[in-house]
Amino acid sequence: MHCLARGLVPCIVSIALAASAAPAAAQTQKLQTLTLERALEFALQRNPELATATWEEQATEAAVEQAGVLPNPELELTGDNLGNERKRDAGDQTASLQISQLIELGGKRARRVRLAQTARDVAAWEFRLKRAEIVARVKQAFFDQLAWQQRIALAEDSVRLADQVTATVGKRVQAGKVSPVEEIKAQLARSGATVEREQARRELAAARARLGALVALPGQDLGEVQGDLETLEPLPDFETLSASAQTNADLGRWASEVERRRAGVDVEQAKAVPDVTLKGGVARFSTFNDNAYMLGLSIPLPVFDRNRGAILESHRRLDKARDEQRSAQLRLRAELSEAYERAQAVAMELRLLRESILPGSRSAFDAATKGYELGKFGILDVLDAQRALFQARTQYLRALAEYRRSASEIERLSGTAL
Repeated sequence: MHCLARGLVPCIVSIALAASAAPAAAQTQKLQTLTLERALEFALQRNPELATATWEEQATEAAVEQAGVLPNPELELTGDNLGNERKRDAGDQTASLQISQLIELGGKRARRVRLAQTARDVAAWEFRLKRAEIVARVKQAFFDQLAWQQRIALAEDSVRLADQVTATVGKRVQAGKVSPVEEIKAQLARSGATVEREQARRELAAARARLGALVALPGQDLGEVQGDLETLEPLPDFETLSASAQTNADLGRWASEVERRRAGVDVEQAKAVPDVTLKGGVARFSTFNDNAYMLGLSIPLPVFDRNRGAILESHRRLDKARDEQRSAQLRLRAELSEAYERAQAVAMELRLLRESILPGSRSAFDAATKGYELGKFGILDVLDAQRALFQARTQYLRALAEYRRSASEIERLSGTAL
C-alpha cells in the first residue's frame, strides 16, 4: 500500500528494481504451477519492455525540469595593451569585466516547458499502451500453453484408445476372424497417434518459452500452468465495446501527440521573436587610474532568418499527427470489429462442438469399436471413427485457445476487462 501511494509507475519501478536485486537462485527457482494472476504479476514486475517504457517516462520528467531552467549569465574579462607595461608611449592599458544575461522574449520558456510536458504525457500513454500490450500477450501465451498441455493429455488419451483398438484387433487376428493386415493398420494408426503426441510436446515447449520470455523467466523454470480454459467470458455488445475503446491507450497517445505537435508549433513561433541580451560591467584605465562603468543592450535583427521554415515544418508535422490520429481511430474500430466477429464465430463453433460434434464423434467411435468386436464393422470403420474423434477434440481445444486470444485482443482494444 505504501508503494501504490507513490503512484503506479514508481511502484512498478521499485518492484522491478527489488526483483533485479534479489538473489539469482530465487529468481530462477522452478515453479511447480503458474496461475494467470501470478504470470501477470511476474510480467508487470520483470518484463524488460515494460521497464523500458518506465525509464522513458522518468526521462521525460527530467526533461520538464530542464525545460524551465533560465539561461546562464555570461562573464567576460578582457585586457588591452597588456604587453607594454614599460613603454609609456604605447598607449593606455585597460582591463574590463562584463556580465551579460539573455532575456528570452515571446514566452519561449513557458512554451518550452509546455512542449516537455506534452512529451511526458505521450510517454505516460506509451507506458499504458505497452502495459496493455504485455497483459494481452501474457494472457494469450498463458492460454496457449494451457491448451497445449491439454492437447498432450488428449494425445495420451488417443494413444490409449489406439492401444485398445490394436489389442482388440490382435485378439481377432489370433482367433482367425480377421486378416493380419488389419493389425498392421491398427499399429500404423497407433504410430500416428504417438507422432501427434510428440509434436504436441514440442509445441508445448515452444509455448512455454514464449510465456517465459514475457515473464522474464526461462521456459524450463515455469513448470505447468494452471487455469480454466473452458469457462468462457460472455461478450458485451459491440457498441458498448466500441464506446469503451475511446479510452484506449493508443487513442490517448495520439491525442497527446497532437498536443505535443501543437506545442512544437508554439515553440517555433516563439523562436521568431528576437531575444534581448543585457550587459553591464566596469573598465579600468591605468593611465588615469580611474574606472568607467558600462551598460549595454543587444538584440538580433530578424532580417534574414525569421524561422519561417521551422514554423512551416512544425505545422506540417501537426497536420500529419492529426491524420495519424484519425487513422488510429479507424484502425482501432476495424481491429475491434475483426476481433469481435472472430470471437463470435469461434463461440458458435464451440457451441456446435460441445452440443453435437463431440458427443456424436464419441458415440460413433464407441459404436464402431463395439460393432468391430461383434464382427459388424471393419477395421477401417474403427480407425475412421477414432480419427474423427481425435480431430473433433483437437478442433475443440484449438477453438478454445482461439477464443481466448480473441478475448484478450478485445480487452486490449476496448480497455474493458471481460
